[in-house]
Amino acid sequence: MPSAPPPGQPAPPDGRLPAAALDGLGDRGLSLYVHVPFCASRCGYCDFNTYTSAELGAAPGGRQQDYLEAVVAELDLATRVLGTPPPVQSVFIGGGTPTVLAGADLAGLLTAITERFELAPGAEITTEANPESVDQNYLAQLVEAGFNRLSLGMQSARTGVLALLERRHTPGRVAEVVAQARAAGFDSISLDLIYGTPGETDDDWRASLEAVIELAPEHVSAYSLTIEDGTRLAARVARGELADIDLDEQADRYLLAEELLTSAGYANYETSNWARPGQECRHNLGYWRNDNWWGFGPGAHSHVGGVRWWNVRHPRSYAHLLGAGSSPAQAREVLTQAERHVERVMLALRLAEGLPIGELNHDERERTEQQVADGLATIRDDRLVLTATGRLLADHVIRGVLGF
Repeated sequence: MPSAPPPGQPAPPDGRLPAAALDGLGDRGLSLYVHVPFCASRCGYCDFNTYTSAELGAAPGGRQQDYLEAVVAELDLATRVLGTPPPVQSVFIGGGTPTVLAGADLAGLLTAITERFELAPGAEITTEANPESVDQNYLAQLVEAGFNRLSLGMQSARTGVLALLERRHTPGRVAEVVAQARAAGFDSISLDLIYGTPGETDDDWRASLEAVIELAPEHVSAYSLTIEDGTRLAARVARGELADIDLDEQADRYLLAEELLTSAGYANYETSNWARPGQECRHNLGYWRNDNWWGFGPGAHSHVGGVRWWNVRHPRSYAHLLGAGSSPAQAREVLTQAERHVERVMLALRLAEGLPIGELNHDERERTEQQVADGLATIRDDRLVLTATGRLLADHVIRGVLGF
């Protein structure tokens, strides 16, 4: 199960935000995230806030229709709280597996959003999907509804690695879905990979990267496997059935991804993400640039004007609160200026564009010199930018700059 969120402060039942948080709402980008908490089955490594139908049962509040109605209620809450927000730059529907919902329901979620929020011209509208959960007709239905970007959970091109991760698709299914998505009219396709799975060989990882490059998506994400407490994978490692994570091996895999993807024309724009020029995920950039976003759904997190809040996690609790006319927020935190500065440094240094040196105070700029001397960062156009080696040690660099 997912780790517990911070305790935070009580969140107002009506969801209201401090006036100071709303004052500059139009000065930064606004994005919307919708968390779909359903999966057909739970992968052994996953600790996301997701539930199978067997776990939820048929009790009121846990059904898909209850969830859909509750999200619409939270959309209405958001419009009351935000007043007249700026046009939405991006919409991202994630999970879980959004595509376990019927195509009409997923399309209906987007319609509910566009009826309540103005979308900016050319807004990026993404849904995540698993390869086994979509087909040609389903994808065409999404494009007709307005989706223009597909994020597909590939994870690996090797059958053995997929089996250990308890993924349900075969390697060849990914190529089929990419072709179907192209035919349906998606403007952009992103493929997600995981590296460092116990038992994965160098050849396995190279084969996965080469398979991605052959499919020519616009965007690639590659994440190191983390063994999370409470997962089936963690239990297998604890019993000695599987080897634990080898951090040096994961670093080598990351550097191979950087080498092969860069050679294929992709540029690393955020620590774990590569894209063709102009195809960076605008939604994720909004997170890293500390813009504003509202997260809908059980367990979703939001940030507006220095206020962060997170919803209750269980779908039944989420639906019950909204059905009673209350905000589903479990708690929130109002960040101080010092906390916002720390977040700005932490987030900006994950990006290839880096952090303007002028945003650092005198002591931080002095400490930056050591990171540059160690080859972990460089100064480019008056911005502090991590090197490839620095990306592997990003937490160390950030602590060094901030003096933690």
